[in-house]
Amino acid sequence: MTAVRRAAPAFTAFVTPAFTAFVALVATLLLLASAGPAGAAGYRYWSFWERTGGHWTYATQGPATVRPDDGAVQGFRFAVSADSADASRPRGTADFDTICADTPAASGNKRVALVLDFGTRADAPSGETPPGRRTACARVPADATSADALAAVAKPLRYDTNALLCAIAGYPREGCGEQVSAEGPARGKSTATDKGAADSGPSLGLPIGAAVVALLAAAAVWQARRRRDESG
Repeated sequence: MTAVRRAAPAFTAFVTPAFTAFVALVATLLLLASAGPAGAAGYRYWSFWERTGGHWTYATQGPATVRPDDGAVQGFRFAVSADSADASRPRGTADFDTICADTPAASGNKRVALVLDFGTRADAPSGETPPGRRTACARVPADATSADALAAVAKPLRYDTNALLCAIAGYPREGCGEQVSAEGPARGKSTATDKGAADSGPSLGLPIGAAVVALLAAAAVWQARRRRDESG
């Protein structure tokens, strides 16, 4: 027991009120940092979808690299969303036979059914009104990409310097993947790279902050035991 009592000051020497206050401050700052920007709602952009088995699936590639098969159904939806898991799906009819009923097949070409959902007023940029939802059947060369199919039926298209799709049929007139706050208008421009960085993973602030809190608690327990031993 004597050895323990003599060893205790080596640790408790720095567990002073000033040290305790410092650790508490660091923990608070890290926990606040882990919460991220207040009011962040997501990004306003066109998401790209593929229809398989009667269900929409968020596309894993961009429309410029996907080469759909004849008879494919694809969709585009304009909305504000935080990431792919939160993205809004296209609404309306999504049946190839219905969408392409009036577009006959042609040798050397393929038909791609497209669902174009321009979103809601709540997702629209300030001063703009979203067009009504519509469908289109694109008949394009057999090696055409989804972007080619879209360009065949929904010009004008607009892209940014990172090849991010910004506008379909001229909507919206401005902006491209801008970050939007929950309280109001866009807070600034964002590129496809910026969005990927924002979604790369959770902040380290929370686990680090929790570790500091645990250290503070351990120090308090140690100090309490030391005082109890000394009083005994």
